[in-house]
Amino acid sequence: MLVARFYAPGDIRLEDAPEPQAGPGELKIRVRNCSTCGTDVKIHRHGHHHIVPPRVIGHEIAGEVVAAGAGVTGWAEGDRVQVIAAIPCGRCDYCGRGWQTICPNQESMGYHYDGGFAEYMVIPEKVLAVDGVNRIPEGVSFAEASVAEPLACVLNGQEIAGVGEGDTVVVVGAGPIGCMHVRMARARGARQVFLVELNRGRLDMSANVVHPDAAIAGSEVDAVEEVLRLTEGRGADVVITAAASGKAQKDALQMVSRRGRISFFGGLPKDNPIISLDSNVVHYREVTIVGANGSSPAHNRRALELVASGAVPVADLITERLPLADVPKAIETVASGSAIKVTIEP
Repeated sequence: MLVARFYAPGDIRLEDAPEPQAGPGELKIRVRNCSTCGTDVKIHRHGHHHIVPPRVIGHEIAGEVVAAGAGVTGWAEGDRVQVIAAIPCGRCDYCGRGWQTICPNQESMGYHYDGGFAEYMVIPEKVLAVDGVNRIPEGVSFAEASVAEPLACVLNGQEIAGVGEGDTVVVVGAGPIGCMHVRMARARGARQVFLVELNRGRLDMSANVVHPDAAIAGSEVDAVEEVLRLTEGRGADVVITAAASGKAQKDALQMVSRRGRISFFGGLPKDNPIISLDSNVVHYREVTIVGANGSSPAHNRRALELVASGAVPVADLITERLPLADVPKAIETVASGSAIKVTIEP
């Protein structure tokens, strides 16, 4: 079978490999879709400290069951499944308190275990142990199901930030995650959603699909001033920084209303993670700043339900479909920002 293996930064190789076999407690699936994201770009360019090469990467996975290993019940050949990316241990204090997204023992598909840029793959026993294999609802395609993983991360972030009825929400970053944040905010009852992006071409491409109440090009206007103008000086109830930008995080504090909430959804580069902010603004205006890290197995299931119900559509966000042999091209397309969501169809 064909796989895409990471060997070193800038070195992803398409190779022939023997089909893996399901061991005890494991499932073997045929991968039908594995979508790409900015993390794949980071891995390609810089590697990752959890990846010991060579490693088949790809972590937004959907496919169908081919075989079940010894001791696995409840799954049959042909079952359509979506697979979590982040694997909590299920045993630590944080997992016991329901905080699986911050499990200190967390592992990941495509990092610690071979991922979805392959024709076939094995789902580890640890994934099944935390109920991390989800049935794809009827009417949901494999491609849509693969997007449930990043959508689950968006759901987690908006739950933590408390996005709800009547909120005015600003989303900074018009990539696929930003698009999903716009739609998730609407599904959660937001009254207005504004989309901010530096790149005019990317902003127009995304805004034409998700239709925010305002599309703000940060390269052409002062985004803070524009948000304040649109909110008559009050600021937004919630600001979500869906971009790896320290400036976006600092600007968020100027865009947010009194008693507002800021979600630092996008992490900063590891070599430049420090920002400065006016803590008195946080103090006197009673602003809440929260983080968001990935998603739990339950978030993945709920994300699939949101797609199936039509509450958060994702099919039209998938603007490029490429074969497995084009994984390098897919990663470069993601890096260029010329597509919203790129999926691989082995």
